Amino acid sequence: MNKHIIDFDRAETEPRETRPAAERILRGDPQWRSWIFFTDGGMTSGRWESTPGCWTIAYDKWEFLNVLEGRGRIRGEDGTVIALEPGATALIAPGFRGTWEVEETMSKHFFVRQD
Repeated sequence: MNKHIIDFDRAETEPRETRPAAERILRGDPQWRSWIFFTDGGMTSGRWESTPGCWTIAYDKWEFLNVLEGRGRIRGEDGTVIALEPGATALIAPGFRGTWEVEETMSKHFFVRQD
């Protein structure tokens, strides 16, 4: 893989399978798979997929995301709601707290930067 430009549609890595910690799950049994295409100096990018469920989130990093397929929403403690559907793009800042809800299996491309 060329380290100067990465074609996310052609990048090949083995998926890492994880899930939210049990105490964060509000409903369902969400299962995650992540394909990491790039990581360097506190930055990570790749593709993420989740099966349906709802869990709490508390961000300590920046995340830029673009939803590829599936449906759901991010709901902030302040009442902010972002619909997640194919084509949706969002930026989440450190300090954001709320829930991540997946209604139908979802995938996204992401770029995360740890401060």
